[in-house]
Amino acid sequence: MALSSALASSVFRYRDFRLYQVARLCAVLAAQIESVAIGWQVYELTGSALALGYTGLAQFVPFLIFSLPGGQVADRFDRRRILAICQGVMLVCSLLLLLFTLGHVTDVRFVYGVLVLFGTARAFYAPAGSALTPYLVPPEELTRAVAVNSITWQVATITGPALGGLLYGWLGGKGVYITSASLCALTIVWILSLKVRTGSASREPISLATLVAGLRFVRQKRMLLGSLTLDLFAVLLGGAVALLPIYARDVLHTGPWGLGLLRSAPAAGAAVVAVLLAFRPLGSHAGWKMFIAVAVFGAATLVFGLSTSLPLSLAALAIGGAADMVSVVVRHTLELVSTPDDMRGRVGAVNMMCIGASNELGEFRAGSLAEALGAVHAVVIGAVGTLVVVGLWAWLFPELRNVDRLESAAHRPPRPEQDPTESAPSV
Repeated sequence: MALSSALASSVFRYRDFRLYQVARLCAVLAAQIESVAIGWQVYELTGSALALGYTGLAQFVPFLIFSLPGGQVADRFDRRRILAICQGVMLVCSLLLLLFTLGHVTDVRFVYGVLVLFGTARAFYAPAGSALTPYLVPPEELTRAVAVNSITWQVATITGPALGGLLYGWLGGKGVYITSASLCALTIVWILSLKVRTGSASREPISLATLVAGLRFVRQKRMLLGSLTLDLFAVLLGGAVALLPIYARDVLHTGPWGLGLLRSAPAAGAAVVAVLLAFRPLGSHAGWKMFIAVAVFGAATLVFGLSTSLPLSLAALAIGGAADMVSVVVRHTLELVSTPDDMRGRVGAVNMMCIGASNELGEFRAGSLAEALGAVHAVVIGAVGTLVVVGLWAWLFPELRNVDRLESAAHRPPRPEQDPTESAPSV
C-alpha cells in the first residue's frame, strides 16, 4: 500500500500521463498479440529459420530508412497527431493480416509486405512517443516516468504474447488479428484524448544538416553514444526472439501456448525490475550497474540456448529480461536528461534506430545463423558475443562506466507550470 500511495502521489497525478499510459498499453498489447500469430504462421508455412529472420528484416529496413526523417517530423509537428496517424496505419496492418488469414494465403511475402508498412509507421511513431514524455510530467518526475513507461510496456509484453498464444489456439489467426485491430482503434481514441499540444519544437529549416543533427549530437555525447551502442550490439548478438517458435516446437516440444509463455517471460522479469526502479531509482554507480546488467543478460541467454527444459528456459528468459530492463532505464533516462527539447525527436530517432537494429536486425542475424548452424548454436554464439561486447565497451567508454547518478548526468528540461491534476501545458 505504501508503494502504491507513493506512485499515486507522483507521476499518476498528471492527467495526460495517465491517458498516455493507457494508450501505450493498448498499442503494445496489439503488437505483442500479433507477433505470436505472425511467428507461428510463418514457421508453420515455411519450416524455415531464415523465413523467421526475414520477418525482422522486413520491419528493420523501412525503420532504418525513415527513422531520421521520423525524428525531424517529431521535432516540427504536434507529436500527439503523429502518434494517432501512425496508429491508424498499424490498424490497417492488422486488418491486412486478417485478410491474409481469412483468404488462406500461403505466400509469406504478403506478410513481409505488411511488416514493411508496419516498420514504416513505427519509424515515425517511436521518436514522437519518446519525445512526448517530458511534456507530461515535471523534470523531477522524469526518471520515475521513464520507469513507469517501462512498466506499462512490460505489462503489455507479458500479457500480450500469452494472450496471443491462447487466442491463436482457440480462434486461430483471425481471432488474434481482430483483437489487435480493436486495440489499435482504442489506442487512437486515447491518444486523441490527450490535451497536451507539443507544437513545433524546432524552427530550423529542413536540410540534410538538420536531418542528421541527432546523429551528430549522439556522437559528441560519448556517455550517450556508449549506452546506445552497448544496448545495440548486446541485443543484436544476444537476442533470441526470432528463434522462439523453433525452440517452442522443436527443442522444448510445446505448442502456441508455450510460445506465448516464452515470449512473455523476458517481460515478466523486466516488469519486476521496472516496478522496483519506479520506487527505488538506481542511485549511485549507474554506469557500472548497466554493464553488470548487460553481462547478466548475456549469461542468461547462454543458459536459455543450452536448455531443453521449459521451466529452466522460462527462468533464464525472465532473468535476461530483468537485467535488460536496467540497461533500458539507464539508456532512456540518459537520452532524455541530456537532450534539449528541440532535439528530442531526432535524438529519439537515433535511439530507435539502435533499438530497431538490435531487435529486428538481430532477428535476421539469429534466423540466418540458425539456418546455417542450427538454432542452439545460433543462440549460444550470440550470447558469447554479448559477453565480449560488455568487456570491450567497458574499456572503450569510461564516460559511461563512470556515470554516477542519472538525475544529475546532464541537461534537464524546463519544468512545466501546471496543476498536477490537469494535463501538461501547451507548448
